[in-house]
Amino acid sequence: MKRLIIHGDPGIRKGAIIDYDGEEVICFGINRNGEYHGPKEVQLWCTVGTEDEFEDFEKRNYMPHFLDVDRVDADAVEVVRPRGDLAI
Repeated sequence: MKRLIIHGDPGIRKGAIIDYDGEEVICFGINRNGEYHGPKEVQLWCTVGTEDEFEDFEKRNYMPHFLDVDRVDADAVEVVRPRGDLAI
């Protein structure tokens, strides 16, 4: 599990599957920064990981401050699935 900062908006939401740097990951949670104040383009701060790490994310079995951080541009991200299924 890691934190991925995407500069720009590739059109993804929570539950999206993306491919960047040759690795396919799931976006567990997304914080959108820069809408009103902040940088001139939107930044998405995503918590990403593999499918078997999702249970740790749900149970908060990780330390958010100690996650590795990667930064990419929105152009470097290939969207496999733009959003997760709606859960009711």
